[in-house]
Amino acid sequence: MVEEGKYIYCIIETKMDRNFGPIGIGDRHAEVMTIGFKDLSMVVSNHPLSKLVVNRENMIAHERNIEVVMKEFESVLPVRFGTIAASADEIINLLDRRYWEFKNCLRDMEHKVELGVKGIWKKMPDIYHEIIQSNDEIREAKLLLQKTEKKENIQKKIEIGKKVEEALNEKKKEEAQDIIDVLRRNVKDYRLNKTIGDEMFINASFLIDQGREKEFDNIMDDLSITYQGRVRFIYSGPLPVYNFANIVIYPEEWEK
Repeated sequence: MVEEGKYIYCIIETKMDRNFGPIGIGDRHAEVMTIGFKDLSMVVSNHPLSKLVVNRENMIAHERNIEVVMKEFESVLPVRFGTIAASADEIINLLDRRYWEFKNCLRDMEHKVELGVKGIWKKMPDIYHEIIQSNDEIREAKLLLQKTEKKENIQKKIEIGKKVEEALNEKKKEEAQDIIDVLRRNVKDYRLNKTIGDEMFINASFLIDQGREKEFDNIMDDLSITYQGRVRFIYSGPLPVYNFANIVIYPEEWEK
């Protein structure tokens, strides 16, 4: 028989016991509730003490439940996906040991939310054309390729491909910085995350004060107009502060 554990979603500041309903991760939809120590609580649900399956459905459930808690509590510390304690006592002991760390982090994140911005170039042929036109080394290498014997073409193409990739990455950094320079004026902090594919040149998270989302919305509207025809922006939030306070609990910590 598989032992029952406590799956952890986030940490909040409250002395009151709370039940958020049968929205727990996994197929059982267990009750999501709090386990507290002093004025700190972890939001948890019952879950088998076995390794959680890492899939899109479970990750969305984890994030969705934290967002449910956010509707009631202004300061929420997300806990890394897949964290399971063996018992309520383990949770209480950990809250005791890391009490001031969690309290200070909650204070730092008080009344703050995260917004996400991705920027995707709409017309990659235009981007590559700009790279070639602005890079003498690549342009000369392409001209030289036309004069190279066919058997040597493959190696030359590989070399040119590497140069184009380097130039593309540099262009991503430059255009991402242009966007950051506009948005950072109204934010507390930001993080640059990994981009996916050639088309995405920025994937950033921004920490802002609650209540200032509309200002950020307006700036995003202006950027969409400025880059119309060139960039498609994907704008998400408000979200829990995943990129600024995602609490990690290592297995050995439960054993202390």
